[in-house]
Amino acid sequence: MHGKICPQCCGEQREVTLDCPSDCPYLLQAREQTREHATAHREPLDEQGREALLPDVEIAERFLYEREELILGLSFALAKSARANRDLDGRPLNDRDLIAALSSLAKSYRTMVNSSLIYDPPTANLAHQSIAREIETMVREFRAAEQQHLGQTRLRDSEVLKALVFLLRMGLSRTSGRPKARGFVDFLLAQFPEKQSALAGAEGAASRIVIP
Repeated sequence: MHGKICPQCCGEQREVTLDCPSDCPYLLQAREQTREHATAHREPLDEQGREALLPDVEIAERFLYEREELILGLSFALAKSARANRDLDGRPLNDRDLIAALSSLAKSYRTMVNSSLIYDPPTANLAHQSIAREIETMVREFRAAEQQHLGQTRLRDSEVLKALVFLLRMGLSRTSGRPKARGFVDFLLAQFPEKQSALAGAEGAASRIVIP
């Protein structure tokens, strides 16, 4: 705000009408309190909330260890998109952008895995298109690296689906849900410092990715 703001306005307008700086101590405190409250008072989700998590996609803990590099690579792609892209109004990408792009991609992969049909849901949002392209590029690079080092590509579309759903659920668990919320975005950016390669980023962030 570059000035004074009363506690009530801060609480009511934080990440709603105000683009709060990521290092604001009051914002960080509010995020921590929200996560603690959500953990201690977790209420049953309604049908819409359950569907957003794609409950039909099961993710075993073993998968998270076996495909940790894939998850980290896709996380890096999201962080790269969040750092580089803005929407048509010039605003930085927020949690809703990343979550919407992840949800759309995950549903597309689910259709492909279940029916072998390639379906890309139409979207006019250029920011979401850019995020999706960045993720798909990372998947292609991951498969190319497997081909180079193993002589074959082992990554299955079903594994990409699980990784996308894992990140989707993580995003939903880390956002406040407010229109301008950037809790998930800030978490990803903290894992991958600027000007860091995907490989270096994955190695450095391996112990910091938190299961939601």
